[in-house]
Amino acid sequence: MAGYGNKQQQPMVIVDPSKERTTGKDALSMNIASAKAVAGIIRTTLGPKGMDKMLVNIMGDITLTNDGATILEEMEIEHPTAKMIVEVANTQEKIAGDGTTSAVVMAGALLEKAQKLIESGVHPTVLVKGYTMASEKALKVLNDYAVTVEKTDREMLERIANTSITGKASEMAGDYLSKICVDAIYAIDNDGEVNVDDDIVMSKEVGGTIHDTELINGIAIRKEALHHEMPRRIEEAKIALIDTELVFSKTSTKSKLHVDRAEQLMDFKEREKANFRSLVQKIIDTGANAVFCSKNIDDYALHFFKEANVYATRRVKEEDMRVLSHSTGASLVRNVNEITSSDLGHAELVEQENEYEEKTYIKGFKNSRTMTILIKGGSEHVTDSVERVFDDALHVAKSVYEDGKIVPGGGASEIEVSQALRNYASSIEGREQLAIIAFADAIEEIPKAIAENCGFDAIDTIIDLRSMHGTVKNAGLDIETGDVVDMFAKGIVDPLRVKTQAIKSAVEAAVIVLRVDDMLRAREQEMMDVKPEHNIHNYDMSGMM
Repeated sequence: MAGYGNKQQQPMVIVDPSKERTTGKDALSMNIASAKAVAGIIRTTLGPKGMDKMLVNIMGDITLTNDGATILEEMEIEHPTAKMIVEVANTQEKIAGDGTTSAVVMAGALLEKAQKLIESGVHPTVLVKGYTMASEKALKVLNDYAVTVEKTDREMLERIANTSITGKASEMAGDYLSKICVDAIYAIDNDGEVNVDDDIVMSKEVGGTIHDTELINGIAIRKEALHHEMPRRIEEAKIALIDTELVFSKTSTKSKLHVDRAEQLMDFKEREKANFRSLVQKIIDTGANAVFCSKNIDDYALHFFKEANVYATRRVKEEDMRVLSHSTGASLVRNVNEITSSDLGHAELVEQENEYEEKTYIKGFKNSRTMTILIKGGSEHVTDSVERVFDDALHVAKSVYEDGKIVPGGGASEIEVSQALRNYASSIEGREQLAIIAFADAIEEIPKAIAENCGFDAIDTIIDLRSMHGTVKNAGLDIETGDVVDMFAKGIVDPLRVKTQAIKSAVEAAVIVLRVDDMLRAREQEMMDVKPEHNIHNYDMSGMM
């Protein structure tokens, strides 16, 4: 081995030098700052008095909303940790249909409390364990705290929907819209379960007012028969969904055709027409008496459908085609040569009620209970806003309808959980106790934010809630007066599923961030050299309140 000591040793390269590496507390601090920044953006939207955000995209299109899920969806998130927070919020939206703002605000608060404990010497692993213990306890407390609701309790279901609507642009029509929500829920009931996403279709129409919004039994699409001699009413409809053009295509001008006589050319043209007619005839021969095409139907094909007494319409929206397929059982046909009667769907009725109305109704399905909510409003911004309102209200009503559990709103459930956690923490030995207390403090950020957004003092509100909660278990904040009152008496209630999932989502997000102590990022993807909290997105938020 002699002589090895004289050789100059080369440095060992472990990490690709093109990567940017951040480790330890620096990585943790940067990630926490990013998560807190996302929470800070939507914190002011929380609660019935939450402020709106104006989102302007590159094309100049404006979205005006205080819906947390919509804001997070429209923002162009860049920081990886912030993206994880948004993904957790998406999970909240998917499972509970509401509560995304609460989940993100709670996640930000959990990380803010954790950062202070880490700076005082508590290890992140201890915090993860403590937060997990606290979340399990919180879920049990909420389940014991919840009140059972029967599916037949229509009044309570309407309260639930109305609570979700309160604070949004269409709040003045809350009673009317909540009735439509509950009517829709009852209409699509399938042995105690409701499929809001597939069985309720929302259609928007500019004109009239929000109070002109209506619930339609079946599907309503903004299309009409292509010819005035086509039938306007078809009972026992057999529906074909064509996802390709039905257009007669002449032979290309670049094609070479050798003919000796003019009769041969005429004969060739007639064969072209015959081939196309046979293609259309394949649809008619299946027994279809109603044809919905996602693309164009030319006048030549239209003539054949009219002669066969078939209702036909064209350029149907992709979403409407999907709904028609789900509701009627029809298959989307992309190759007409392969269409068979098994591809057809069925409905009791296809009808265009008014010859001059561009609207077709499809009603009565064998294996579906599809309903349409026809949203009306004075402008596109209004109808878009009402659509988001219905999306939230329908999902929270669905949660209560299926689970049969509610908790009082106005911050009452958060105070119940925080007080129970503080009592629980006193029985825990070790530093996990600090994490459980931090969890209790973090969950109180929800009523604090609600109070702040109502213009009340957050500290005074928390003190009043804690004090009153000892005697009135359902005590919450009255957003109109600032008093602490019984939420059940006021009719302010929330689905249990929304509250429990918000805790699960927030803890999941916080644990993911706390467990990261090393970040490797390619320099090609490196963002501009600014503070993380100022580099969350590049969306134009200049109009945000």
